[in-house]
Amino acid sequence: MEKFIINGGKSLKGEIEVRGSKNATTPILSACLLTKDECIIDNVPLITDVMKMLEILQSMGVEVERVGERTVRVKAGDNVDPEKMDFAIVGHMRSSILLLGSLLARFKKFKIKQPGGCIIGARPIGTHFEALEALGATITQDEHFYYLEADRLIGKKIVLKEFSVTATENLMMAATLAEGTTTIRTAAIEPHVQDLGRFLRKMGANIKGCGFHTIQIEGVEKLHGAKHSIQPDPIEAGTFAIAAGATRGDVLIKNVAPNDLDLVLEKIKEAGIVFDVGEDSLHIRPASKLGTLSKIEARTYPGVPTDLQAPFAVLATQTEGNTLIHDTLYEGRMNYINELSKMGANAVICDPHRAIITGPTPLYGKDITSFDLRAGATMIIAALLAQGQSNISGIEQVDRGYEKIEERLEKIGADIRREKI
Repeated sequence: MEKFIINGGKSLKGEIEVRGSKNATTPILSACLLTKDECIIDNVPLITDVMKMLEILQSMGVEVERVGERTVRVKAGDNVDPEKMDFAIVGHMRSSILLLGSLLARFKKFKIKQPGGCIIGARPIGTHFEALEALGATITQDEHFYYLEADRLIGKKIVLKEFSVTATENLMMAATLAEGTTTIRTAAIEPHVQDLGRFLRKMGANIKGCGFHTIQIEGVEKLHGAKHSIQPDPIEAGTFAIAAGATRGDVLIKNVAPNDLDLVLEKIKEAGIVFDVGEDSLHIRPASKLGTLSKIEARTYPGVPTDLQAPFAVLATQTEGNTLIHDTLYEGRMNYINELSKMGANAVICDPHRAIITGPTPLYGKDITSFDLRAGATMIIAALLAQGQSNISGIEQVDRGYEKIEERLEKIGADIRREKI
């Protein structure tokens, strides 16, 4: 067990580089199962969720070799056996659900342990099952496992009952090797869904419409190996931008895809944060005074990502007036509000989906806890703002999605260190 110790009250200054997208890497690694050929994946973030996905692949017999600091070679050859899967890791990792589509397309019959992950509210996977069953799969379950089987996968029109990112990704992977044409309606269009589509096309998949709510996939008999570089993480870029702006910092954020952050940048501008947008960078400049932030409404893309609503709540403690934080997707993502209140925030949880923050209020260092991945990043931002010392426990959650975050923040002026508890 470890904790972060942060002495706040310092403005961030310097350059920081965004790593590859966690949410793009895990489905792309899963998609490597769709071919027996070698795949080279570049710009892979060094985070625990990615390391665990690689461990799961290795446990099944997939060859995994690190050929560069952030480059891996993945080859799912003839020796791959889903029965050898490390179910203990699967049971602690939510994104292991992304193995459903690729395993079904490749092996036709397998079982998988019910996945774990952050506790951020109900995330039923019925949409995944209904979509895969529409292609011809039979799915049963017991107390611990899901059992999937399909003699043949046959393409058809499938209307997803919600804009589910992972259900869209699983269906895309399964449909690439299905017979005939699969049309996915109400498909998710998040940037990492589009990145998966780019990788699948490099493998020889016939996919049209990625980035739109209707995706058409013409099944092929075989996919081949490919080389792909993971897109920059828009959540990490947004997190760093909010941290820099809230601390009145002067930070150049490099390796950014600004077009993935349109509404996020509009909300940052609304808060009074000054910035310049480059082709692949974002320069946050010191703001003498922050403005108002009337509402943060987390929705599916291109809305404000649910993964950034909590960091925006910290920013709201420093803006003028009331800010409504409304997460339309998950009802369990407001636990961090109580931690902010400990630090002096004027914050009220209205219901499982909404909270109101009134600012500006000073924050003070306290002993606080990270309840999930994004709440952990939020607590770091709050501690950077706070007067005095904060101790953040539960930081293993942060390591799931942010690579060596304390080392990178220290380089731009944060007084932060990691210690064992």
